[in-house]
Amino acid sequence: MRKMIKLIKSTFYHEEETKNKLVSFINGAEMLSFGPECQKFEENFAEWQGRKHCVFVNSGSSANLAIVQVLLNLGMLEKGDKVGISTLTWSTNVMPLIELGLHVVPIDVEIDTLNVSSRQLKKTLRRHEIKMLFLTNLLGFCDDIDAIKEVCDKEKILLVEDNCESLGTVFEGTKLGNFGLASTFSFYVGHHMSTIEGGAICTDDEDVANMLRLVRAHGWDRNLAEKHQQKIRDRHKVNSTFYSRYTFYDLGYNLRPTEINGFIGNTQIPYLDEIVKIRQDTFKQIAKSIYDQDDRFYPIYYDHIDVVSNFAFPVICKTKEIRDELVSACDGKIELRPIVGGDMTKQPFFKKYDSRGYGKQSNASIIHEQGLYFGNNPELTEAEKKQIITIFTK
Repeated sequence: MRKMIKLIKSTFYHEEETKNKLVSFINGAEMLSFGPECQKFEENFAEWQGRKHCVFVNSGSSANLAIVQVLLNLGMLEKGDKVGISTLTWSTNVMPLIELGLHVVPIDVEIDTLNVSSRQLKKTLRRHEIKMLFLTNLLGFCDDIDAIKEVCDKEKILLVEDNCESLGTVFEGTKLGNFGLASTFSFYVGHHMSTIEGGAICTDDEDVANMLRLVRAHGWDRNLAEKHQQKIRDRHKVNSTFYSRYTFYDLGYNLRPTEINGFIGNTQIPYLDEIVKIRQDTFKQIAKSIYDQDDRFYPIYYDHIDVVSNFAFPVICKTKEIRDELVSACDGKIELRPIVGGDMTKQPFFKKYDSRGYGKQSNASIIHEQGLYFGNNPELTEAEKKQIITIFTK
């Protein structure tokens, strides 16, 4: 009897080897709270992503919260400002905006890319003047993000990317996560790279990076470089070493990861290129069979993307009945999920805090009601790939 094909097979890539290294590290570590392993991971990941700064936090959700708080702290956003979001996204991409007093403006996605396009953005801008676009790069895909960036630059809109689902995807020679002022990442189990729990924010802006380090740890300056510590202490006339360690300069949280997370991340980064290549190869192999040959599904457009790196394979059915038939056919054989968090305007929390109502049919709502995904993990066997193709092309 065949086992179910799970979304993920292992907690880490090369799990046994990683666990053995982790045991040795824990046994010899002098500290397990935030320290040198986390700082080393920040350097390594910033280099891999191609950004100047990486700030490591305890989850992708915390990364989203942190960057919004930073923009408020720096005065780049103000409470009451309108922020555009991808309607098809994850809950904690939206929740920090509501929690911190910003007005959310949902922007519909294109059904053939699952992502916001410049066309949809311009359509929204005719009705709403937004100060920031929190763009989700959904499931390893993007639309014309270069044109989106041009619109944001022209209209002076802050562009921040939620890149938690697209680590390693490359568009027009640039990795997703490198188009905006900042980008957020998740290293949760089952995502591209696991640190069990973990996330990060990357940016090239030094002021944003320094404020992120304050926001991550209570609003104090302990994780700033010495020159930046001195600068902020001079500004606030904090002259005593006794008090400086317990001076809180701006609004913050405790979003720190542990040395365990940092160590695991440092063992996994060397595998990232290999992981991305396997995911891309698997995606293209299955996509040719499903997207290109089956008219029961909406086609997914991806030829414009240099490297498609996703951790799950989306399928958008043309009717709810087809979706239900597939769910039944996969029962006990292939683990399935809805498309991420679905259409945010249909979620109870959104309806509670946004009374405007969004009853109109949209691409996001079609994807919400007629979509599903199965895992694209780097440990899928050829037999499992064939089984997936067989079930989805019957």
